[in-house]
Amino acid sequence: MNKIIIYILVFIGFSLFLQGCVPFPKDVKASGHSLEIYPEYQNVAVPYNIAPLNFLLRNEGVDAIYVRIKGLSDSLIINNRGNKATFPLKSWHSLLKKEKGHLLKITVIARVNGGWLQYPSFEWRIIGEPLDAYISYRLIEPGYEVWNKLQIRERCIENFKETVIADNNLADGQCMNCHIYGGNNGDLSLFHIRGKSGGTILNRKGILRKLNLKTDRMISPAIYGSIHPSGRLGVFSTNIIIPAFHTLANRRLEVYDTVSDLVVADFDNNRIITSPLVTQTESLETFPTFSSDGRWVYFCSAPKVNLPDSIKNLRYSLCRIRFDQKKMKWGNSIDTIWNARLMKHSVCFPKVSPDGRFILYTVADYGTFPIWHRETDLQMMDLNTRQINDLRAVNSDRSDTYHSWSSNSHWFAFASKRGDGQYGRIYFAYIDSKGKAYKPFVLPQSDPENDDLNLKSYNIPELTRTPVQFNAMDIERIVKKSNVENFKE
Repeated sequence: MNKIIIYILVFIGFSLFLQGCVPFPKDVKASGHSLEIYPEYQNVAVPYNIAPLNFLLRNEGVDAIYVRIKGLSDSLIINNRGNKATFPLKSWHSLLKKEKGHLLKITVIARVNGGWLQYPSFEWRIIGEPLDAYISYRLIEPGYEVWNKLQIRERCIENFKETVIADNNLADGQCMNCHIYGGNNGDLSLFHIRGKSGGTILNRKGILRKLNLKTDRMISPAIYGSIHPSGRLGVFSTNIIIPAFHTLANRRLEVYDTVSDLVVADFDNNRIITSPLVTQTESLETFPTFSSDGRWVYFCSAPKVNLPDSIKNLRYSLCRIRFDQKKMKWGNSIDTIWNARLMKHSVCFPKVSPDGRFILYTVADYGTFPIWHRETDLQMMDLNTRQINDLRAVNSDRSDTYHSWSSNSHWFAFASKRGDGQYGRIYFAYIDSKGKAYKPFVLPQSDPENDDLNLKSYNIPELTRTPVQFNAMDIERIVKKSNVENFKE
C-alpha cells in the first residue's frame, strides 16, 4: 500500500514538473528588440537579504521563459511556461549571500511564436549592507479621499509574508494615519485613530496605550511626528488641515494648513511641552522629526499667506531647533538650513539618517502635500557640509516622497507614482559610503503581476529591524475597550 502511495506521489510530482518546465532552448537567435520587464529590475543595486526579484516579460508573444543568473562562483537557472520569472526562495538567498559585493549577470531567453529569442543581458549589484527586514505601510485608495477602507500592514522584505497590524473595519471604520517608529524598532511605534473612541496608539515593547495628545491650548490633536531615540518623547505638529480640489485638469487634490504649531509629548508623565518659538501666529510649522541623537528637532516652516488664493506662494523652509531632554525644554533660537525663499521651492517630510550624517526630504514647487505634485523629488543634504545631493539616480518624472531610512543608513524606502501616475508603490534605494545614490527597485512580489492587480496605494512606508508584537485584533480591543489617557501642559 505504501509503495502505491509513493508511486502516485512521484507521478503527480513528475506531472507538475512537466507542466511547469519547457524544453531547453535550442537554435536561439538574438532578439531585435529591447527587453521589457516588470518590475523594471534591470541594472539595479539590491541587498543580499531581499526576497526574489520575480518579474514578468512584457514583450509580445512570449509563452515560455528561460532565465540564468550567473555570479562569480554560482548560478541560478529557471525554465518556466508563460511569461513570468519566479525564483525559488532558498536557492535565491543562497546565491545572493555567496555573491555579496559582486555583480550578477542575468540572461533572459524567451519562446516567441515557436522560436527562441535572447534579449540583451543586464546586471544586479549585490550589496553587502542589508536592508531592514520589515516594512510597514498603509494600503489606501489612490485618491486619498476614501479613508474608511484601509489597513496598516507589515511585510517581511526577505520573503513575501505579510501581516495586517491594524484594520479600520475592526475600529468602527475610523481613519488610521501617521504610523511612525522609533529607532527602526518594531517595539516602539505609534499611529493615530481618529473618531470618538480613537486616540494615539502607542506601542512600547508590545504594551499598547491609547493617548489623547491634545490639551485645551493646542489647536488640534497631534498629527505628524517623530519618536525620540529614548522612546520617552514624541515631537508632533498640531494642524488645522484643509483639503481642496483643483480646477486645473492636470492637478487633483491639494491639502494645506491654515494654522500649525509644534509640541513635544512626554509619554512617561503625560505632559505636553510647548515653546513660543514653534507656536508663532505669523508662521506655519509642521513635519517635525528628531535628529538621530535626539538633540535637535528638524521641521518645516513657512510664513502665512492668503489661502487658498496664494497657495502657489506657500513655500516651506527646512529649519531646526534644539531640544534638551534633561531639562525638558526647547531651545532659544531657530536655524534655517534650507531657505525656501532662495531655493524658490517648498520642502517637507525631513528624515535624518540613523548615523546623523544626512537629512532626506522632498521638494515640490509649493505646499506640503506633494503626493499629487508630479514635480516632487527627493533631495539629501550632508549635515556636516550642507552640500545637497539632488538624487538624480533615484528620482522620476512622477511624485517621489514618503521616505524612511534603514537602520544602517545605507538604504531608504520611499513611495513613488512612477509606474502609472496614480498608484503609489514602495521603492528602495542604496546610498554608498561616499553618499552616491543608485537606481532604486520596487518591493518584490511573489507574483510579479500583483502590482497590476492591486488597486490600492502603498502609503508612508516605514522600515524596521524587527516586527511589531501586536496585530489588528489587539488594536480593536484597545480602541473599543480601553480608556484614553489625557495629557496636560
